Amino acid sequence: MDFFEVVRRRRTMNSHFTDEPVSAADQRLLMELAGRAPSQLNSQPWRFVLIESRETIEAVARISGESMTESMARGAFFDRYKPFFRFSPAEMERHRDGMLFDRLPAPLRPFTRQVFTKRGRLLMNALRVPQTLGAENRKLVAGAPLLLGVMLDRSSFRPDSLTSFYSTFSMGAAMENVWLATVPLGLGIQFISFPMELPERWAEIERLLAVPDDLELMAVYRIGHVPAEKVRPAIDWVSDERKVISQYVFREDCTRAQEGWDAPPQPVAAPGGGAEEARVD
Repeated sequence: MDFFEVVRRRRTMNSHFTDEPVSAADQRLLMELAGRAPSQLNSQPWRFVLIESRETIEAVARISGESMTESMARGAFFDRYKPFFRFSPAEMERHRDGMLFDRLPAPLRPFTRQVFTKRGRLLMNALRVPQTLGAENRKLVAGAPLLLGVMLDRSSFRPDSLTSFYSTFSMGAAMENVWLATVPLGLGIQFISFPMELPERWAEIERLLAVPDDLELMAVYRIGHVPAEKVRPAIDWVSDERKVISQYVFREDCTRAQEGWDAPPQPVAAPGGGAEEARVD
């Protein structure tokens, strides 16, 4: 597959994987490519843990689902990320970023504009929306054949030092290598983020993975094979809009936007044909 097409086809998988395990050969390849990322002074601060144990995956899934329910029921999630919620195609087109909630239960649709108000949260809690989302999240994580924990060496990751930025930047480069490599392998990947919203739940995962004191657990991902047909959950979103180049690139200094590069976005064919429906966030 052409490298440029690999980059264009990169997706975040927000639906279920198949039951097929991720082969040892593919796992090794992903880790080799992660280790090819750049790092300051060749420090290579990243460390990874591959998890296939069903017991551990089920435990992480439970923690993730409960974290999602709790965070949404409290309203903390909506308060923190409300700049990125979109509820109409027109709004998505205007901003060209964020998540478009295009799949919602009928009783919720008239109240989308109130999602950030106290009344809206009470309604969502009454309709058990946080529980619905948490249960779906648990199933998504539990259905993954492989989890990937990403850690940083604390000798490089020191929040009071510039080395913290360097090591975090290097980790991002390593994970982008992994993310891109999933495309030609027919794999999907998604960040398991909700436990990080609640520090006490994140600490549970650290203990579950036996993360030593000299490493900092930075992220956990679920990885698996992409099914031929995507089955969307009852509450779902898409994020396939991208900003045009003039919205994020300047020329010579930051007072002049780059002009002339805003060609209409071209549709990217999904592997196997058809339009690509997965998220691109």
